[in-house]
Amino acid sequence: MNGSVVLDTVDLHILRLLQNDARTTYRDLAAEVGVAPSTCLDRVARLRRTGVILGNRLRLDPAKIGRGLEALLLVQVRPHRRELIGPFVDRIRALPESRALFHLTGPDDYLVHVAVSDPSDLQRLVLDEFTSQREVARVETRLIFQQWECGPMLPPGAPAHLSADRDG
Repeated sequence: MNGSVVLDTVDLHILRLLQNDARTTYRDLAAEVGVAPSTCLDRVARLRRTGVILGNRLRLDPAKIGRGLEALLLVQVRPHRRELIGPFVDRIRALPESRALFHLTGPDDYLVHVAVSDPSDLQRLVLDEFTSQREVARVETRLIFQQWECGPMLPPGAPAHLSADRDG
């Protein structure tokens, strides 16, 4: 795999724990993994430096900030040319309703995860920000009733005991 980083079981254990709770202190992390805090700090610094750890993000509950309706929008762009795609992607990523954007293979070009306040807000978003654009040929909407976190992501072949624990 191009660009992959060699990870040992200590690295994998650290990654699992941090994915379950990124606020874990280095002292607690080191105690759980069984290494000195300075070693743990060095390991996490290396994981950041090599790009394995991309950052820390704060997750919000969309419903608690007035965006309780989430949907997936399947978008077809025509013509599917680079000079249209860049501005389209920039515009969609800048929308406050956009949560994630995926470029796909198959009949649909993009999958956009959005969070809005209610059905009329979703309709406004689809009509004003998507179908009103010349390059957007089609939009299909799928409401999200419920979603679950899956966790933690580890490389293929990681020991089962490291990937099975989802709660830390």
